This record gives sequence, C-alpha cells and structure tokens, in this order.
Amino acid sequence: MPPVRLEFSSRLAASAEEVWKWITSWKGISTEMRPYFRMTAPRGVKSIDDLNVIFGTPLFRSRVYLFGIIPIDYSDVTLLLLNKGKGFVEQSPMGSMSLWRHERKIEGATNGCTITDNLTFQPRTARKLVAWFIGRVFEHRHAVLRRRLG
Repeated sequence: MPPVRLEFSSRLAASAEEVWKWITSWKGISTEMRPYFRMTAPRGVKSIDDLNVIFGTPLFRSRVYLFGIIPIDYSDVTLLLLNKGKGFVEQSPMGSMSLWRHERKIEGATNGCTITDNLTFQPRTARKLVAWFIGRVFEHRHAVLRRRLG
C-alpha cells in the first residue's frame, strides 16, 4: 500500500525570519501540537540552534504523549536537510510509523510569507484512522500558525 501524502499551506503576515524562529523553537513546536500531542526534548533545548545537527543521524529520542499525558510513541528526531530561514526535511524513525517524512517550507513574499507542510507517512496499523488524525493535527497546527503569526 502506498504511503499517505498530505499537504497544508498557510499565508502568514509575519516575515520569513519571524516564522523561521517560531518553527525551529521548541516553544513554537509545542504550541502548535497542543493539545493533541506533547513531545519531549533534551533538557536545555530551546531551539534547533541548540543542537549539533548531523544530517541523517538522530538528534535525540523524543517521547510522544497523546493529549499531553498518555505515552503512545517515540520519534528519533532526524533531519535530512536544514535550509536556514527557508525550511527543513525531517525523516524520523518512529515506533508507530514505518515511514515518517515532514517537509516544511517557507516562501517569502511581500508583506509576509507562505508556509507549507508536506507529509509522507506509513502507519504500521489503523491507516485510515491515523491519516485522519494526523490531518486534524496539521489543520490545527496551521490554525495556530495563522493565529500567532498572522
């Protein structure tokens, strides 16, 4: 069965620089995911800038909690590409997915920018339910982006 592919895009009033700071900060990531998920990060990590990124090598193991309290998964957070101010490609091994790939791109424009998320994933079980739920989570993430950044 082919992987699930989803795309989400939002026009934001904030500059690409402001959006980049938000999407690479642990506060921004956490705010976007709440209340659906909470993910852990090593103590002291506030931003991607706090990590020694080696492409294709897991940066750390994040525990994933459903609704912030129920442990359901892990993600060995792994970046394949990091283009500062423009986007990233994350392809992280996860317990619940045989494939998880998240591409996030920022395209600057006059008076703001557009952020686009492309997801490609293969759930190990409950494909339709997981695809539906991940879709709702990313719709929520983009709603948070629009509220916070315009």
